[in-house]
Amino acid sequence: MDSEAVEKLQRAGLKLESPELLRVPIQRDEQQQVVPVTEQVPVMSNEGLVLVPLKPISQLWTGARVPPDLSRTPPPEYHPFLLLLETTAANYCAATGRAETDDTFERLYRQVRRRPDGRDAHPLVSYLQGAVRLYMSLRDVSQAEFEAVLNRLSQSSKWHSTHVGSTNYHRDVLRGLFGA
Repeated sequence: MDSEAVEKLQRAGLKLESPELLRVPIQRDEQQQVVPVTEQVPVMSNEGLVLVPLKPISQLWTGARVPPDLSRTPPPEYHPFLLLLETTAANYCAATGRAETDDTFERLYRQVRRRPDGRDAHPLVSYLQGAVRLYMSLRDVSQAEFEAVLNRLSQSSKWHSTHVGSTNYHRDVLRGLFGA
C-alpha cells in the first residue's frame, strides 16, 4: 500500500473503497496508436481522469501473506484484484477493436508475473502493470499473493484455449466485463 498515492487519489476526488470500480483507461497518441503506461498511471472513475505517479510493483509488495489455492474459485477477497486486471484487459480489447488470442493473454499475464517491472513490446503489459500498481497502492498485497493472482489469470486464459488463434478467454470471460 502507498499512502502517498492514496492521498493523491483522494485529493483528486476518487472513491477508493472499491478499487475494482476504478479504471486504467487506454490512451492514444495523435496517430491513434496506443500509448504505453509510464510512471504516471491514468486512473478513471465516475469523477474523471487523473494521472498519478505510482511506484513500481516490486516496491509495493507488503508482508509475507501466503495466498490460498486460487486454481479453483478464488475467495471473495481476491475478486476485486482479479476484476480490475480482467477489466483492464477487456477495455484494451474494446479500445483496439480486436480480441487478443488466448495464447497472447496467457503470455502477457505470465510476463507480468515473472517480470513485474519489466517492459514488453505489447502495450497491454504496461496497462496490466498499471492496474496492478493501482490496486497494490490501495491494498496490501504480498509478493506471493501477486504471483498467485497473475498465475490464476494466466491459467484461466490457457484453460480457455482450444487451438492456435482461439479467442475463447475474451469471448467467455472478458466480453461480459465493463467496456468489452
